[in-house]
Amino acid sequence: MSAAVQRINLGPVAIGGDALCVIAGPCLLESEELGLQVGRALRDACAELGFGYVFKASFDKANRTSIHSYRGLGLEAGLTGLARVKAALGVPVLTDFHESDQAAPVAEVVDILQIPAFLARQTDLLAAAARTGRAVNVKKGQFMAPWDMAQVVTKLRDSGCDQILLTERGVSFGYNTLVVDFRSLPQMRAFGHPVCYDVTHSLQQPSGQGSQSGATREFAPHLARAAVAVGVDALFLEVHPDPPQAKSDAAAQLTIKDAIALLRQIAQLRQALHE
Repeated sequence: MSAAVQRINLGPVAIGGDALCVIAGPCLLESEELGLQVGRALRDACAELGFGYVFKASFDKANRTSIHSYRGLGLEAGLTGLARVKAALGVPVLTDFHESDQAAPVAEVVDILQIPAFLARQTDLLAAAARTGRAVNVKKGQFMAPWDMAQVVTKLRDSGCDQILLTERGVSFGYNTLVVDFRSLPQMRAFGHPVCYDVTHSLQQPSGQGSQSGATREFAPHLARAAVAVGVDALFLEVHPDPPQAKSDAAAQLTIKDAIALLRQIAQLRQALHE
């Protein structure tokens, strides 16, 4: 890995230190029980492998392809569920938000506020997240070059935030296709903040199934290994016990078994890289 970056400290978990951090959970917090099932399995696997772990789930998906698609539990019920999962698992929590006035209540529960890729340039949203005092993860927009994220970093810093994570999730290539330029990882890390690779979202085929997105999740191990070989501080995965039945990102999410198998591969790869 290249030069040191501004470490994000989340109690026992650090992003930007020597250990890889895994940010993972179901796309949507469909229920508290689902969150606990997925989160407990991933927490225990990460502890065994020496990875930090942050639980991820959304309370609302405001950018669903179809107006008829399920969006989630909503702000109040969703934050209540995330708070209970956080308390039960004893791990930091990340969730995304879509409106500036959601930042403060979300920050009362979670440790990292996430700016969705479609909203990565929204100044008011970035400033609202920064003012909460929480760490902020920004997913690079599918329409943005890595160097465009320099302005995102400046907006956050000038609004009072230095606990910044930048996430690569692929770039639009023609219609319904994303590709990953792994040069973006060291390019964004050069801004002085840790970088994350979003494995499952970069496999999406946006709106590829008409009323919902498709995905090529069979390539998850290949691209995850590539990102780790290039160098990342964190990996982002969406995981569900039964992906075909998931209410969001059914085509992209990994099973718990496959996610843990992938993390074991990553641990072996990291060991080989550091020998």
